[in-house]
Amino acid sequence: MSNSPASHSATQARERQHHGFLPALQSLLTIIVIAVFIITLAIQPFRIPSESMEPTLLVGDFLLVDKQNVDWQTGLNPFPSPNIRRGDIIVFHYPIDPSIHLIKRVIGLPGDHLKLREGHVYINGQALIEPYAIYRPSSPDNFRDNFPRLQMADPEIDSRWWVKMHTLIDNGELIIPAGNYFVLGDNRNDSEDSRYWGFVPRENIVGRPILIYFSLRSINANEPDGSQALEHPHSSMLESVLGFARWNRTLSIVR
Repeated sequence: MSNSPASHSATQARERQHHGFLPALQSLLTIIVIAVFIITLAIQPFRIPSESMEPTLLVGDFLLVDKQNVDWQTGLNPFPSPNIRRGDIIVFHYPIDPSIHLIKRVIGLPGDHLKLREGHVYINGQALIEPYAIYRPSSPDNFRDNFPRLQMADPEIDSRWWVKMHTLIDNGELIIPAGNYFVLGDNRNDSEDSRYWGFVPRENIVGRPILIYFSLRSINANEPDGSQALEHPHSSMLESVLGFARWNRTLSIVR
């Protein structure tokens, strides 16, 4: 007894559905593998641990970093390394302890003559315009604000950098050697940066942050952006549930 035309059509439909499912699954797996490859080699997550880059980056910001340099562990460089420009924010291996990642802004390029006067940067004799920098009230600090200063070493300065710095100063300006960069935090009066431990070698640079994909609020009473703290005794239940994150910073481009 032969199958009816309706039964035969239903069988063909099931076979087409079955054969169509496997290619779709294979395509999905391929996309997942490619995505994992790109994320592993080209993009790296990073969390802001300190206040040195405020107000540009806040404690609790989670960043995606575009990895643009040779990986320090594997030596691989699957993507080209573009030029580092003045004003770029970079993630790099801390020169004193390469296991630690830091994030600062590039201020001095190879060959530059750099100095700070009253906290403001001068490059090759010209004042640098820095709309991103803030100067919060703090105690006077000649080493920090009038760098490079040889009369007295700050207790926070790395001793090896203190010795090396003496060999790189000409007419009160620091000369940046080839292949090295001078970095500062945007929060100028509360940043441990190149003033205290020296240059960032080109090979230490991991990449540039491109996106804030999430931001966790501080537990302090006042946020740097003027918003309320993580907990507030008079907040509503909904505010308490949603208030753990800075939603307005989510998916923000880093500049």
